[in-house]
Amino acid sequence: MNASDREKRVALVTGASSGIGLELGRQAAADGFNLVLVARNRDALDTLARELREAHGVEARVLAKDLADPGAPSEIFAELARAGVTVDVLVNSAGIGTWGRYAELDPEGELRQIRVNVVALAHLTRLFLPEMVRRGAGRVLNVASTAAFQPGPLMATYYASKAYVLSFSEALAEELAGTGVTVTVLCPGPTSTNFQRRAKMENVRIASGTLAMHSSSSVARAGWRGMMRGKRVVIPGVINWLLVESVRLGPRRLVAAIAHRMNAHPS
Repeated sequence: MNASDREKRVALVTGASSGIGLELGRQAAADGFNLVLVARNRDALDTLARELREAHGVEARVLAKDLADPGAPSEIFAELARAGVTVDVLVNSAGIGTWGRYAELDPEGELRQIRVNVVALAHLTRLFLPEMVRRGAGRVLNVASTAAFQPGPLMATYYASKAYVLSFSEALAEELAGTGVTVTVLCPGPTSTNFQRRAKMENVRIASGTLAMHSSSSVARAGWRGMMRGKRVVIPGVINWLLVESVRLGPRRLVAAIAHRMNAHPS
């Protein structure tokens, strides 16, 4: 990106090859941001980058990185520093899930999930946040889930990872009050993406139409708008908001039992 491009702000979006991350990239481009698009699938990123350049006249840089690799966040930060790219908005949207009884799941798959959902998110935030604070301007959007508010039997690691994202984001938002930097956490409910297929849970209750699913574009729009308004927590949809409030009031054991039923196959 040359000097004239710096007149436009830059948004870095992880998980940008599909689902909510892809739609957040579109939201950023429609808002006039240049993009840094991060995901493993280079072909999908290249396709999105072309679309955004043609539709909105923005610059879009592609970084094909696997965020399960512990070195990936530092590589991203170093590459952008060498290119003179300053990140104004950091969108941590990359996330993966697994389904099944924890004792029976592949240990490496569970560790990979933690590396992507928790470690990479925290590392990228730590790398880019100091410069935002120094400038007195910047925004961070972390994608969690309504799963963050409760334990999730049969998806124990995923729910716990999103609980981390929620708590981490709210804590940072409070720490940064008055600095000009905001942190927003997006907590969607069931959303129509490839997540269910990748987690091998297409036929469980929560993914089989028991609950109405939002589109990834509507979720991304709510998250982006909430972030731009400086909101700390965004829960798209009235039903999702009511479910979260009921979880907060319910006995923890009952909440876990209900989540277990929703995450199971219909009998």
